[in-house]
Amino acid sequence: MARALTPAAHSPLRRPLGVAVLIGVTIAHLWLTDELLEDRLGFGAQRDAMRRIEVSYVRELAVAPPPVPAAVPPKPRPRPRRAAVAKAPASAPASSVLDGAIIVKVEPLPPPPVAAPSPLAEQPVPPQAAASQPEVASSSIAASAPSGGALAAATPSPPASAAAAFDWPPSTRLSYVMTGNYRGEVQGSATVEWIRVGLRYQVHMEAIVGASFAPVLVRRASSEGELGDNGLTPRRFEGEQRVAFKSRRWAMSFDPERVRLPEGREAPSLPGVQDEASLFVQLTWLFTTQPQMLQAGRHIEVPLALPRRVEVWQYDVIGQETLQMPFGEVSTMHVKPRRLAKSSTELTAQMWFAPGLQYLPVRILVQQDADTFIDLQLQRAPQQAAER
Repeated sequence: MARALTPAAHSPLRRPLGVAVLIGVTIAHLWLTDELLEDRLGFGAQRDAMRRIEVSYVRELAVAPPPVPAAVPPKPRPRPRRAAVAKAPASAPASSVLDGAIIVKVEPLPPPPVAAPSPLAEQPVPPQAAASQPEVASSSIAASAPSGGALAAATPSPPASAAAAFDWPPSTRLSYVMTGNYRGEVQGSATVEWIRVGLRYQVHMEAIVGASFAPVLVRRASSEGELGDNGLTPRRFEGEQRVAFKSRRWAMSFDPERVRLPEGREAPSLPGVQDEASLFVQLTWLFTTQPQMLQAGRHIEVPLALPRRVEVWQYDVIGQETLQMPFGEVSTMHVKPRRLAKSSTELTAQMWFAPGLQYLPVRILVQQDADTFIDLQLQRAPQQAAER
């Protein structure tokens, strides 16, 4: 009598051909996912890799009152000019008349006192930093009145004396926990590192979907450049993305007049242009030096270099929100992008900046639509390096 076949015997996993088909379907799915991400984000060939600056983080940043921006001494008010009647010679009357007008003599004012030179102005600027500073006439960031309405004229950058006196924070690392949805529940982690050595900076971002020892997707972005009166001036950007067995890398470089995009393409540069890694720190600098910009109802414009183009992004300041973090409650200001020309396939990032944590972003919501998003929330207090 023939033995009856059990259901397990018909399982494709019991046959080599079934296993091969299953593996093939899995690889095809991961390859298709990677191709879709490539089509949406754009990739190009990698150039010489950026050399990462290594730092050690020794303390945690505690929530404190918002920092007070450096005060700019007011300009001395001009003294009013005085007029006095000229003393006439003894042989002449006290005043004389010419064509019906009294002749008077204006006494010259003493020369105004010369202000003492600022100690900051006497500090030499490294030649390599001075040579690489872009020639930017004014800030590219604009704001409107809190009542809304049409976009106002561009807001000028902080005075040079305020920018020179601005105390850039030491190197800082932000650690986030990731949740979200992309064809199912998404979990992972992310870090943002701000590294500063003198007038040089680097920003490194890394997002890992899945377990760190067996990630499904890893995306990295790095920016480096110089610090100046207009905040961050990117010089180079690098991106990398790994999905399953495929890895993509791309790079951009920045000149005062143009941005070199991946695959050799070029686009005209814009004053104050940022990349996707430097954007968060640039907004932190802006809100620290000009806290009035972080008022509900205002909106801000920032030029952003993407892998395929350079364009202006607009952000609306929504208002104050208190978030519950693992280390306590944090008061934040919610900033939401409002693209001037939004594509349905591109991602946007809402941010919550904490004035009590040096205006750092404690939450970042990356979203394509209601069903496709990644939510990053600060997992622990920011870690900082020792002051240099």
